[in-house]
Amino acid sequence: MKTGKKSTAKPKPDKDLMRELFRAILLPRMIEEKMLLLLRQGKVSKWFSGIGQEAIAVGATLALEADEWILPLHRNLGVFTSRQIPLWRLIAQWQGKAAGFTKGRDRSFHFGTREFHILGMISHLGPQLCVADGIALGAKLRREPKVTLVFSGDAGTSEGDFHEALNVAAVWNLPVIFLVENNGYGLSTPSAEQFRCKQLAERAAGYGMEGITIDGNDLLEVYSQISRLAQSIRKTPRPVLVECMTFRMRGHEEASGVKYVPKELIEQWGKRDPLIGFERRCLAAGALNASEIEAIRAEFSQYIDSAVEQAFALPDVEADTERELADLFAPYSPQTVGSPPDLGKKSKKRFIDAISDGLRAGMHLHRNLILMGQDIAEYGGVFKVTEGFLDEFGAERVRNTPLCESAILGAGLGLSVKGYKSVIEMQFADFVSSGFNPIVNNLAKTHYRWGQNADVVVRMPTGAGTSAGPFHSQSNEAWFFHTAGLKVVYPSNPYDAKGLLLSAIADPNPVMYFEHKLLYRSVADEIPDAPYNVPIGEARVLRAGSQATVITYGMGVHWAQKLQEQQPDLDLYILDLRTLAPLDYLAIRTAVAATNRVLILHEDSLIGGIGAEVAAWIARECFQLLDAPVMRSASLDTPVPFCAALERNFLPQNRFERDLEELLNF
Repeated sequence: MKTGKKSTAKPKPDKDLMRELFRAILLPRMIEEKMLLLLRQGKVSKWFSGIGQEAIAVGATLALEADEWILPLHRNLGVFTSRQIPLWRLIAQWQGKAAGFTKGRDRSFHFGTREFHILGMISHLGPQLCVADGIALGAKLRREPKVTLVFSGDAGTSEGDFHEALNVAAVWNLPVIFLVENNGYGLSTPSAEQFRCKQLAERAAGYGMEGITIDGNDLLEVYSQISRLAQSIRKTPRPVLVECMTFRMRGHEEASGVKYVPKELIEQWGKRDPLIGFERRCLAAGALNASEIEAIRAEFSQYIDSAVEQAFALPDVEADTERELADLFAPYSPQTVGSPPDLGKKSKKRFIDAISDGLRAGMHLHRNLILMGQDIAEYGGVFKVTEGFLDEFGAERVRNTPLCESAILGAGLGLSVKGYKSVIEMQFADFVSSGFNPIVNNLAKTHYRWGQNADVVVRMPTGAGTSAGPFHSQSNEAWFFHTAGLKVVYPSNPYDAKGLLLSAIADPNPVMYFEHKLLYRSVADEIPDAPYNVPIGEARVLRAGSQATVITYGMGVHWAQKLQEQQPDLDLYILDLRTLAPLDYLAIRTAVAATNRVLILHEDSLIGGIGAEVAAWIARECFQLLDAPVMRSASLDTPVPFCAALERNFLPQNRFERDLEELLNF
């Protein structure tokens, strides 16, 4: 043997591994061919083909450990087959059958499964990148040497979630592999019209992370590169951006076709078919022979036909309204902490102190609770709610975040997948618009879709009265009140602020927790030092009068109480809703019956406000109890103005008295 030079020859691949890889890449191709046939026969309604890209899904999945989470897209059938999900169940999912993973509530690969450690995408594509951050953070907090792998298309890298997810992962050194399938097109738009960099992997440098570009049609290269990276990341947690060059041989979906693709490009990539290329390598290496390949094909053909027959024989879904509503939230029986007779010592606390008390108690009661938000650690938050928390609970549990609302809200869902709770502070409720999608499309819908709870509380400093202008004063609770799958609470006093926050933290479902900024340091009360709960979904009667009923919440409670104090001859029944979703309809009915005249008061603008829904329900369910039309008093239908005089005119406090007088005189 000659010495003196290091061999540059690649080591021969293991034949057993090659046989395993061949079976893994052949199965999704044959399933796709069957699905395309069924599509033409009208037996499948829609199909997103991954033909030509299978090496990426298969190679990456087999490179990971079975309990490492993968977040694929709708063209990654190889992820699901490589994780050994029974094919009949996948077909049931595609057919919208009850035996599928979403009980007919969603289609395609829009689902997750804890059993197989897969979390599917939603149609917005980008959010799963942020969820991957949360799963990886959960693994890191548990000291688990695990990798999370999340897919993106090349066009998806243009979305803000891509930037936010990579930025957060880099700042926090999260063990995530961001795998981009660069197939040249986003539906019909070519890459040249999506981004200007030569290779997407070059973007990694901007985040301070590693980035590599590999041949996505070479199954062995994908497998070996992801294996290498995964082994390294398990030892040294960090994110890596992997760009896999490939090509989509069929349309974005079958209906769209490929007329927009130059014929020569399809011919060029057709010669690099990953299945055909790997089959040749297996034959050349002696890992398989022609008769063995034919036998595998016959085995898979029988398996696929049997699975199709089994899935198609399943009954169609039958609608059950009670079941639909019951599955909206994760089952939860509140465990009450403390009760008024035995809560012991009380202290005078301002509204803001009560919120801080509730957070602190929650951190002690739930060791799996993570706080996240901008400037909440050393600085204590812009309102100082979390001042001192960093020293008490440490940087792992009290986390300053980059200016990435969408990524952090998505990470909250990922933490839930790993068994953590999170409270996420929006610096101002107005800024939640930058994270709207993960709340209304992921947090709110995940349990209904596939049974995964979203154990996330979003703290929302809200409201006007401080001359803060249009972008720091909005009342936006109605945005979320309308969204099924979210609970919405809005305390008006220190006692409720602490008790509702503790209930929100204990609840395994997503809760939007609104706290009025003007109340922070303007109201105080004697409240228990010990932890206690105020039940979500129960309104509170503040005053049981007989002249007229005022149904309100938040700052409206104080306006109603102030008017009652100023006019002692008035005899108002004041109901503080406290919880906006779900509403306490029994308490509302009782309040209507007490006076037969109702005015609904809230700070939010009139049109589309929560008062409209309450009024509509009263008109339908309590019409016989009314002696006058249900009236509403609310803010103007304009943005919140900056100037104090304009802001006072915007708010309903002055109009409220006139509206009430009109109601009483009807």
